[in-house]
Amino acid sequence: MKRAGSRTTLLLLAPWILTLLVFWLFPLLYSLFLSFTKYKTLTNEVTWIGFANYAKLFSDPAFTQSLRNTLIFVIGTIPFTMILALLFAAALNNIKRFQYFFRSALFLPSVTSLIVIALIFTNLYSADGYINKLLSMAGITGSDKGWLLEPDYALPAIMVMDIWISIGYYTVLFLAAMQNVPKDYYEVADLEGCTRWQVLWKVTLPLIKPTILFAVVLNTIKSFQVFAEIYVMTKGGPLGRTTTLVYSIYDNAFGKADGMGYASAIAYILFFIIAIFSAVEFTMLQERENGSKKRLRYLYLR
Repeated sequence: MKRAGSRTTLLLLAPWILTLLVFWLFPLLYSLFLSFTKYKTLTNEVTWIGFANYAKLFSDPAFTQSLRNTLIFVIGTIPFTMILALLFAAALNNIKRFQYFFRSALFLPSVTSLIVIALIFTNLYSADGYINKLLSMAGITGSDKGWLLEPDYALPAIMVMDIWISIGYYTVLFLAAMQNVPKDYYEVADLEGCTRWQVLWKVTLPLIKPTILFAVVLNTIKSFQVFAEIYVMTKGGPLGRTTTLVYSIYDNAFGKADGMGYASAIAYILFFIIAIFSAVEFTMLQERENGSKKRLRYLYLR
Protein backbone atom coordinates (compact mmCIF):
# COMPACT_ATOMS: atom_id res chain seq x y z
CA MET A 1 0.00 0.00 0.00
CA LYS A 2 2.88 2.38 0.78
CA ARG A 3 4.49 1.66 -2.59
CA ALA A 4 1.18 2.15 -4.37
CA GLY A 5 0.71 5.44 -2.51
CA SER A 6 4.22 6.58 -3.48
CA ARG A 7 3.61 5.74 -7.14
CA THR A 8 0.31 7.63 -7.07
CA THR A 9 1.98 10.65 -5.46
CA LEU A 10 4.79 10.57 -8.04
CA LEU A 11 2.27 10.26 -10.86
CA LEU A 12 0.31 13.26 -9.62
CA LEU A 13 3.47 15.30 -9.23
CA ALA A 14 4.86 14.26 -12.62
CA PRO A 15 3.34 17.15 -14.64
CA TRP A 16 4.75 19.74 -12.22
CA ILE A 17 8.16 18.02 -12.05
CA LEU A 18 8.31 17.78 -15.86
CA THR A 19 7.39 21.45 -16.19
CA LEU A 20 10.04 22.39 -13.63
CA LEU A 21 12.72 20.42 -15.46
CA VAL A 22 11.85 21.61 -18.97
CA PHE A 23 10.99 25.26 -18.34
CA TRP A 24 13.14 26.12 -15.31
CA LEU A 25 16.06 23.79 -14.60
CA PHE A 26 17.11 23.15 -18.20
CA PRO A 27 17.06 26.87 -19.23
CA LEU A 28 18.92 27.73 -16.03
CA LEU A 29 21.73 25.26 -16.71
CA TYR A 30 21.79 25.91 -20.45
CA SER A 31 22.10 29.68 -19.93
CA LEU A 32 25.01 29.01 -17.55
CA PHE A 33 26.70 27.05 -20.35
CA LEU A 34 25.96 29.83 -22.86
CA SER A 35 27.53 32.42 -20.58
CA PHE A 36 30.90 30.80 -21.30
CA THR A 37 30.38 30.80 -25.07
CA LYS A 38 29.87 33.06 -28.04
CA TYR A 39 26.55 31.94 -29.44
CA LYS A 40 25.35 33.09 -32.85
CA THR A 41 21.58 33.04 -32.88
CA LEU A 42 21.05 32.87 -36.64
CA THR A 43 23.43 29.95 -37.29
CA ASN A 44 23.34 28.21 -33.86
CA GLU A 45 27.15 28.30 -33.90
CA VAL A 46 28.61 27.92 -30.40
CA THR A 47 32.22 28.87 -29.62
CA TRP A 48 33.67 28.24 -26.17
CA ILE A 49 35.38 31.41 -24.87
CA GLY A 50 35.60 30.69 -21.14
CA PHE A 51 35.27 33.70 -18.84
CA ALA A 52 35.59 36.25 -21.66
CA ASN A 53 31.95 37.36 -21.33
CA TYR A 54 32.35 37.94 -17.59
CA ALA A 55 35.62 39.79 -18.11
CA LYS A 56 33.94 42.00 -20.69
CA LEU A 57 31.35 43.10 -18.14
CA PHE A 58 33.89 45.00 -16.05
CA SER A 59 35.11 47.03 -19.04
CA ASP A 60 31.73 47.59 -20.70
CA PRO A 61 30.39 51.12 -19.99
CA ALA A 62 26.92 50.06 -21.14
CA PHE A 63 26.80 47.35 -18.46
CA THR A 64 28.08 49.77 -15.82
CA GLN A 65 25.39 52.27 -16.75
CA SER A 66 22.63 49.66 -16.72
CA LEU A 67 23.81 48.42 -13.31
CA ARG A 68 23.83 51.97 -11.95
CA ASN A 69 20.36 52.65 -13.34
CA THR A 70 19.04 49.44 -11.80
CA LEU A 71 20.51 50.23 -8.38
CA ILE A 72 19.03 53.74 -8.52
CA PHE A 73 15.66 52.23 -9.37
CA VAL A 74 15.83 49.67 -6.54
CA ILE A 75 17.10 52.07 -3.87
CA GLY A 76 14.76 54.83 -4.99
CA THR A 77 11.54 52.82 -5.08
CA ILE A 78 11.66 50.23 -2.28
CA PRO A 79 11.79 52.60 0.75
CA PHE A 80 8.98 54.83 -0.56
CA THR A 81 6.83 51.85 -1.54
CA MET A 82 7.23 50.10 1.81
CA ILE A 83 6.72 53.22 3.96
CA LEU A 84 3.67 54.42 2.05
CA ALA A 85 2.17 50.92 2.03
CA LEU A 86 2.63 50.64 5.81
CA LEU A 87 1.05 54.05 6.38
CA PHE A 88 -1.91 53.24 4.14
CA ALA A 89 -2.35 49.85 5.84
CA ALA A 90 -2.27 51.46 9.29
CA ALA A 91 -4.86 54.01 8.17
CA LEU A 92 -7.13 51.35 6.67
CA ASN A 93 -6.79 49.24 9.80
CA ASN A 94 -8.37 52.07 11.80
CA ILE A 95 -11.09 52.87 9.27
CA LYS A 96 -14.40 51.14 9.88
CA ARG A 97 -16.53 52.59 7.09
CA PHE A 98 -15.76 52.21 3.39
CA GLN A 99 -12.67 50.11 4.16
CA TYR A 100 -13.37 47.71 1.29
CA PHE A 101 -13.81 50.62 -1.12
CA PHE A 102 -10.47 52.20 -0.20
CA ARG A 103 -8.77 48.80 -0.22
CA SER A 104 -10.08 48.07 -3.71
CA ALA A 105 -9.12 51.53 -4.95
CA LEU A 106 -5.56 51.09 -3.72
CA PHE A 107 -5.29 47.55 -5.06
CA LEU A 108 -6.70 48.34 -8.52
CA PRO A 109 -3.40 49.51 -10.11
CA SER A 110 -1.73 46.25 -9.04
CA VAL A 111 -4.17 44.12 -11.03
CA THR A 112 -4.36 46.41 -14.06
CA SER A 113 -2.25 45.47 -17.08
CA LEU A 114 1.23 46.94 -16.69
CA ILE A 115 1.41 47.62 -20.42
CA VAL A 116 -1.82 49.64 -20.30
CA ILE A 117 -0.59 51.66 -17.32
CA ALA A 118 2.76 52.28 -19.03
CA LEU A 119 1.02 53.57 -22.16
CA ILE A 120 -1.21 55.86 -20.08
CA PHE A 121 1.74 57.30 -18.18
CA THR A 122 3.65 57.74 -21.45
CA ASN A 123 0.89 60.08 -22.56
CA LEU A 124 0.80 61.80 -19.17
CA TYR A 125 4.54 62.44 -19.35
CA SER A 126 4.49 63.74 -22.94
CA ALA A 127 5.12 67.37 -23.83
CA ASP A 128 1.39 68.05 -24.25
CA GLY A 129 0.32 65.66 -21.48
CA TYR A 130 -1.73 66.42 -18.41
CA ILE A 131 1.27 66.70 -16.10
CA ASN A 132 2.72 69.60 -18.09
CA LYS A 133 -0.73 71.18 -18.33
CA LEU A 134 -1.27 70.96 -14.56
CA LEU A 135 2.18 72.43 -13.95
CA SER A 136 1.51 75.30 -16.34
CA MET A 137 -1.79 75.99 -14.54
CA ALA A 138 0.21 76.28 -11.32
CA GLY A 139 2.69 78.64 -12.99
CA ILE A 140 5.48 76.03 -13.16
CA THR A 141 7.39 75.40 -16.36
CA GLY A 142 7.29 71.76 -17.37
CA SER A 143 9.37 69.80 -19.87
CA ASP A 144 9.30 71.08 -23.45
CA LYS A 145 10.29 67.69 -24.88
CA GLY A 146 8.38 65.48 -22.48
CA TRP A 147 9.56 63.99 -19.20
CA LEU A 148 10.55 60.66 -20.72
CA LEU A 149 12.86 62.42 -23.19
CA GLU A 150 14.74 64.26 -20.44
CA PRO A 151 17.87 62.29 -19.43
CA ASP A 152 17.69 63.55 -15.84
CA TYR A 153 13.97 62.91 -15.34
CA ALA A 154 13.12 59.83 -17.42
CA LEU A 155 14.13 57.24 -14.82
CA PRO A 156 12.59 59.12 -11.84
CA ALA A 157 9.36 59.42 -13.83
CA ILE A 158 9.23 55.64 -14.31
CA MET A 159 10.09 55.14 -10.64
CA VAL A 160 7.14 57.31 -9.56
CA MET A 161 4.83 55.21 -11.73
CA ASP A 162 6.22 51.97 -10.29
CA ILE A 163 5.68 53.20 -6.71
CA TRP A 164 2.08 54.11 -7.53
CA ILE A 165 1.46 50.67 -9.04
CA SER A 166 3.05 48.70 -6.20
CA ILE A 167 1.65 50.47 -3.14
CA GLY A 168 -1.75 48.77 -3.26
CA TYR A 169 -0.43 45.22 -3.34
CA TYR A 170 1.82 45.67 -0.33
CA THR A 171 -0.85 47.66 1.50
CA VAL A 172 -3.17 44.66 1.33
CA LEU A 173 -0.38 42.37 2.58
CA PHE A 174 0.41 44.62 5.53
CA LEU A 175 -3.28 45.15 6.31
CA ALA A 176 -3.88 41.40 6.47
CA ALA A 177 -0.91 41.01 8.82
CA MET A 178 -2.11 43.88 11.05
CA GLN A 179 -5.59 42.42 11.33
CA ASN A 180 -4.09 39.13 12.58
CA VAL A 181 -2.20 40.76 15.45
CA PRO A 182 -3.64 39.50 18.78
CA LYS A 183 -5.77 42.10 20.53
CA ASP A 184 -4.07 41.36 23.85
CA TYR A 185 -1.02 43.36 22.85
CA TYR A 186 -3.12 46.41 22.05
CA GLU A 187 -4.92 46.12 25.37
CA VAL A 188 -1.61 46.07 27.24
CA ALA A 189 -0.35 49.05 25.21
CA ASP A 190 -3.56 50.91 26.00
CA LEU A 191 -3.11 50.25 29.72
CA GLU A 192 0.44 51.56 29.44
CA GLY A 193 -0.89 54.77 27.92
CA CYS A 194 0.78 54.39 24.54
CA THR A 195 -0.19 56.75 21.75
CA ARG A 196 -1.28 55.49 18.33
CA TRP A 197 2.17 56.18 16.92
CA GLN A 198 3.82 54.27 19.79
CA VAL A 199 1.41 51.36 19.27
CA LEU A 200 2.26 51.27 15.57
CA TRP A 201 6.00 51.56 16.13
CA LYS A 202 6.42 49.38 19.23
CA VAL A 203 3.63 46.80 18.89
CA THR A 204 2.28 46.47 15.35
CA LEU A 205 5.48 46.71 13.32
CA PRO A 206 7.47 44.21 15.44
CA LEU A 207 4.62 41.68 15.20
CA ILE A 208 4.32 41.94 11.41
CA LYS A 209 8.07 41.80 10.78
CA PRO A 210 7.78 38.44 8.91
CA THR A 211 5.36 40.06 6.46
CA ILE A 212 7.60 43.10 6.10
CA LEU A 213 10.55 40.81 5.41
CA PHE A 214 8.58 38.95 2.76
CA ALA A 215 7.42 42.21 1.15
CA VAL A 216 10.89 43.79 1.10
CA VAL A 217 12.54 40.71 -0.43
CA LEU A 218 9.73 40.32 -2.95
CA ASN A 219 9.90 44.01 -3.90
CA THR A 220 13.68 43.80 -4.21
CA ILE A 221 13.47 40.90 -6.66
CA LYS A 222 10.72 42.66 -8.63
CA SER A 223 12.60 45.95 -8.78
CA PHE A 224 15.81 44.35 -10.00
CA GLN A 225 13.82 42.66 -12.76
CA VAL A 226 12.09 45.82 -14.02
CA PHE A 227 11.64 45.49 -17.78
CA ALA A 228 8.14 46.01 -19.18
CA GLU A 229 7.97 49.66 -18.16
CA ILE A 230 11.33 50.37 -19.79
CA TYR A 231 10.46 48.47 -22.96
CA VAL A 232 7.13 50.22 -23.45
CA MET A 233 8.02 53.74 -22.35
CA THR A 234 11.64 54.50 -23.30
CA LYS A 235 13.38 51.48 -24.90
CA GLY A 236 16.31 52.25 -22.58
CA GLY A 237 16.65 55.88 -23.65
CA PRO A 238 17.32 58.71 -23.62
CA LEU A 239 21.09 58.21 -23.88
CA GLY A 240 20.78 54.89 -22.04
CA ARG A 241 19.63 56.61 -18.84
CA THR A 242 16.76 54.16 -18.33
CA THR A 243 18.51 51.00 -19.50
CA THR A 244 18.28 48.43 -16.71
CA LEU A 245 20.01 45.07 -16.36
CA VAL A 246 17.03 43.06 -17.59
CA TYR A 247 16.53 45.37 -20.57
CA SER A 248 20.25 45.04 -21.29
CA ILE A 249 19.85 41.25 -21.22
CA TYR A 250 16.96 41.48 -23.67
CA ASP A 251 18.80 43.91 -25.95
CA ASN A 252 21.95 41.80 -26.10
CA ALA A 253 20.14 38.48 -26.47
CA PHE A 254 17.65 39.46 -29.17
CA GLY A 255 19.07 42.66 -30.61
CA LYS A 256 22.49 41.29 -31.52
CA ALA A 257 23.25 38.22 -33.59
CA ASP A 258 26.03 37.01 -31.27
CA GLY A 259 24.95 38.49 -27.94
CA MET A 260 23.16 35.53 -26.33
CA GLY A 261 26.24 34.38 -24.42
CA TYR A 262 26.97 37.88 -23.14
CA ALA A 263 23.32 38.29 -22.14
CA SER A 264 23.50 35.01 -20.20
CA ALA A 265 26.54 36.30 -18.32
CA ILE A 266 24.65 39.48 -17.37
CA ALA A 267 21.71 37.34 -16.25
CA TYR A 268 23.89 35.33 -13.87
CA ILE A 269 25.50 38.48 -12.48
CA LEU A 270 21.99 39.79 -11.85
CA PHE A 271 21.06 36.51 -10.16
CA PHE A 272 23.96 36.81 -7.71
CA ILE A 273 23.25 40.49 -7.04
CA ILE A 274 19.62 39.70 -6.17
CA ALA A 275 20.73 36.80 -3.96
CA ILE A 276 23.18 39.03 -2.07
CA PHE A 277 20.65 41.82 -1.57
CA SER A 278 17.99 39.37 -0.41
CA ALA A 279 20.37 37.69 2.04
CA VAL A 280 21.44 41.03 3.52
CA GLU A 281 17.83 42.19 3.91
CA PHE A 282 16.82 38.88 5.47
CA THR A 283 19.69 39.04 7.98
CA MET A 284 19.08 42.66 8.95
CA LEU A 285 15.34 42.27 9.40
CA GLN A 286 15.71 39.00 11.30
CA GLU A 287 18.07 40.62 13.80
CA ARG A 288 15.69 43.54 14.30
CA GLU A 289 12.75 41.15 14.63
CA ASN A 290 14.48 39.21 17.42
CA GLY A 291 15.21 42.43 19.32
CA SER A 292 11.67 43.70 18.84
CA LYS A 293 10.17 40.45 20.12
CA LYS A 294 12.25 40.68 23.29
CA ARG A 295 11.00 44.22 23.92
CA LEU A 296 7.43 43.11 23.26
CA ARG A 297 7.70 40.24 25.73
CA TYR A 298 9.03 42.66 28.33
CA LEU A 299 6.12 45.06 27.71
CA TYR A 300 3.58 42.24 27.88
CA LEU A 301 4.97 40.61 31.02
CA ARG A 302 5.38 43.89 32.83
